[in-house]
Amino acid sequence: MSQGTATGAQPEAFRLVCMSHSPLLLSVTPRDRRLGEGFFAAIDVARRAIESFRPELVVIFAPDHFNGFFYGIMPPFCVGTAARSGADWDIEPGTLRVPKPMAERLCTAVREAGVDLAISHRMAVDHGATIPLRMLFGRLDACDTIPIFVNCAAPPLPSCGRVRKLGEAVGRFLVTTRLRTLIIGSGGLSHDPPHPGFEAAPPDAREYLLGAQLWTIAIERKRQERVRRGADQLIQGGGPCLPPNRAWDRNVLDRLLMGDLVAFDSFADEWISREGGSGGHEIRNWIAAFAALGAGGTYEAEELFYAIITDWITGMAVVHGTAAVAAPSGTSLSGL
Repeated sequence: MSQGTATGAQPEAFRLVCMSHSPLLLSVTPRDRRLGEGFFAAIDVARRAIESFRPELVVIFAPDHFNGFFYGIMPPFCVGTAARSGADWDIEPGTLRVPKPMAERLCTAVREAGVDLAISHRMAVDHGATIPLRMLFGRLDACDTIPIFVNCAAPPLPSCGRVRKLGEAVGRFLVTTRLRTLIIGSGGLSHDPPHPGFEAAPPDAREYLLGAQLWTIAIERKRQERVRRGADQLIQGGGPCLPPNRAWDRNVLDRLLMGDLVAFDSFADEWISREGGSGGHEIRNWIAAFAALGAGGTYEAEELFYAIITDWITGMAVVHGTAAVAAPSGTSLSGL
């Protein structure tokens, strides 16, 4: 599927991987083992394609699950000029290899394109970023990586139309770098994790959501247990979680693959929550990633895997894509 106006004569300069990141995949084997095996096989396909592509830069659009960004101050978008992960879901912490000058230039370019964003010189990322990076590269510091946080959890959320414009602005900047760039979108698809919203949370949980209470192993264990219990109840046909929605997932995936990104501008928050669950808002990262991929010209995308894996409470998908980027006037991409 394609979008844009560049021709196939240009060398491939962008690759894309969008993937679901349910943390339950780290420890829970689905009752139907074939589903888990299919997901991991698709990740292997994406990883081999990345190895042959040899990216010089990675840009990852990722959410946060109140591990690095809190209600105390919640920007709609934030670029990290330095980033380190915590140990949520018992994932080994580490430091991303962020090219600070380029991250700062990206911020300037996106702002000049009309999209305002925040900047963090000490960004904390969680499993929304670390699961894709570790699964695709084996470690967090394998490649120069610019993390871009998109608020998908704390209303008011950036509109899907604004997210699309963010991705386009990022993509136009990436064209000017003339670097082989891997664009990652992390999150979704439909899922409804059993976490209370801010207004419904008890006082001690509100303090944590505000960022006023420090993370502790006890808090992490409690959160993990709540998710696992919600998954068990969902498997039995009950519990607090909405079941994943195949029809909604299919609608999202088909629009992405067809390049119909403008259609997402009409996706209302209430509708996403009702049809895709509270976690369905993470499709914003897919929208931004595809918009960045298509900013330079023609893209092609392929669905490597999709299935509802109830044991992971999520519509799980892996999509990869390529773009033949038209070089800016006066430049050449012949060295790629």
